[in-house]
Amino acid sequence: MSLEDNVNAHMNEIRVKVGMAVALVGLVLVATNALAVGASTTTTTPTTTTTSSTTTSAPPGLACAIQMVSSWPLTRVANETIVVPVNAANLGAMVPAATSGYAGLLLFGNSAPVNMAAVLARVQARTPSKYPMLVMTDEEGGGVQRLTNVIGSIPWAQTMGKNLSASRILGQGSRIGASLMAAGVNTDLAPVLDVDGRAVQPGAVDPDGMRSFSGTPSIAAVDGTAFMQGLADAGVTSVVKHFPGLGGSSRNTDYGPATTKPWSVLKTTGLVPFEYAIARGASAVMLSNASVPGLTSLPASLSPVVVQELRQNLGFNGLIITDSLSAGAISALHLDDAAASVKALEAGANLVLYGLASSPAASLELARGISTAIVAAVTDGWLSRATLNRDAAMVVSTRNTVSC
Repeated sequence: MSLEDNVNAHMNEIRVKVGMAVALVGLVLVATNALAVGASTTTTTPTTTTTSSTTTSAPPGLACAIQMVSSWPLTRVANETIVVPVNAANLGAMVPAATSGYAGLLLFGNSAPVNMAAVLARVQARTPSKYPMLVMTDEEGGGVQRLTNVIGSIPWAQTMGKNLSASRILGQGSRIGASLMAAGVNTDLAPVLDVDGRAVQPGAVDPDGMRSFSGTPSIAAVDGTAFMQGLADAGVTSVVKHFPGLGGSSRNTDYGPATTKPWSVLKTTGLVPFEYAIARGASAVMLSNASVPGLTSLPASLSPVVVQELRQNLGFNGLIITDSLSAGAISALHLDDAAASVKALEAGANLVLYGLASSPAASLELARGISTAIVAAVTDGWLSRATLNRDAAMVVSTRNTVSC
């Protein structure tokens, strides 16, 4: 059965969630073989439930990767769940991150070295297993984009949503993805799938605003998924965020504790884009740091209930990543990066992120502290080795097919 046949068969189950806006754009995407979306004759506002009719496949080679990492020393497995942040100008200092087997690098800064691809290739060559690290950055568009001297610039997501068709948004994602890959960056922490129509730049009060494609769930679903697919077409791993949806949240979690809209509201609004993207092959999802009234009082990154919704009810079997565990919403719980990382892994996340330190040496030292805490959690019985093995294997197999 062809890809188009598979998608059309699935559409009968999700038409009521997508609505007229999805259908109209879907006709364009079918014509371009980018996304296949069937026509709908209803204008009903898209709705969703917490039960997904589609289950995504686990990464190829996951079982073999689990077998492989089970033979690694415990510290090596712990390292494979940690991403080390660094300013792009200091990439050459990240050789120790590669030799220690950390999961990846998170690049900050608006200016990349002109020889960044070559520097990253030298760093990647030092990984102990020869499986490349996830090299990631936030390339969303508008005010949230990095490495503009080599990647170029794109509009805010909301600007794209208002002015571009989904096929053109897919093209933007493909162009950005190609530029990222040429620079040695293989993972983009984008797109934002949150549903937020406020025409404001993100700040302390609103984490989304212009970062969101639309305040209409169906449009956010189609446009965000188109950007995701464009990145994927270029070979970039796209990380959709911030599950289960930050649109309309009480404040920006970077600055302190925040709550999303009530769970009963998110089920028919904020979840729609995530369910839509997951049904179309999303390979990685970032959790938010906001709590969800009616579901959990914990930040989503630390909540096993949120992970259960994503895994069991939305059928997502790919990589789950935390938002930055250096955020104010996390530190307000009197958790440092190491303690928060342990709790995130215990909750079911596979990969932990934290903020940029004062220097590459400080970032590496913090990574070692997080790794030590994870090892202690396994040794003391708070986190099982089997769980940690699966987390590390999930990271490795996200971009690599491991053979037994």
